[in-house]
Amino acid sequence: MNTTVRTLDVPGATLHYEVRGEGPALLLICGGIYDAAGYAGLAEQLADRYTVVTYDRRGNSRSPLAGPPEPQRIDVHADDASRLLAEVADGPAFVFGNSSGAQIGLDLAARYPERVRALIAHEPPLLRMLDAGYWEKALTEVERAFREDGAGAAMGTFGAAMGMSGGEDTDSEAGGSEPTPEMREMLARFERNTGFFVGYEVPYFGRWMPDVDALRGSSARIVLAAGEGSVGEPPHEAAHALAERLGTKADTYPGDHGGFGPAADAFATRLDEVFSTS
Repeated sequence: MNTTVRTLDVPGATLHYEVRGEGPALLLICGGIYDAAGYAGLAEQLADRYTVVTYDRRGNSRSPLAGPPEPQRIDVHADDASRLLAEVADGPAFVFGNSSGAQIGLDLAARYPERVRALIAHEPPLLRMLDAGYWEKALTEVERAFREDGAGAAMGTFGAAMGMSGGEDTDSEAGGSEPTPEMREMLARFERNTGFFVGYEVPYFGRWMPDVDALRGSSARIVLAAGEGSVGEPPHEAAHALAERLGTKADTYPGDHGGFGPAADAFATRLDEVFSTS
């Protein structure tokens, strides 16, 4: 499947994005240290039915900021997604977001409902919906570790607080074989993204709460999803907590927090089941 690579200038950054396939527009929003390449397998599975758009979020990989790193805001990232959809879609589009990408998708559906036909929000880490006191202390400690000891220490602190056994499995993308040059380049980008993620996203995204009333009133169909292999982990529990507040139930999806990678074919089937009936 051919991939078209483009850029889009947005306030404060330039976004790298990729387009595959034909059909209704489907935007995939990545989270964490990932970029467009993290969704390559899933995008290939869906490109026979959708115009699939993937992108590097601002400050990550090939989407440089116009200035120095600064604290990141969900609403600014949702503004980016809205501008990208205005560029690639003729009307309301389908959206899938994982992790912090799911948070961005929720804000997009709340503030730009005219852009979103249906959203599947997979394991958004809405930490303040769980134990606000615990997570405020944990995020403050991540900030201290980053300021005093750097990205590695901050990631260790964050990982210990999250207590997650799975996640985005980059090794599975290589199928256990020797990484290709493209795979090595992707992993190098992810490594470079780590400092930006833990220093400028985690403390601020971690404190974010969605506008539940706006989501209830949104014209977009909103589906929360949680992995079958991540029961008990914070993003899994947060998906169920938000679904309950919206008066629905979270769907169960293959794999864990990063199930879209190793289970791309099954994931694509589940996404299409929702989008084709929306």
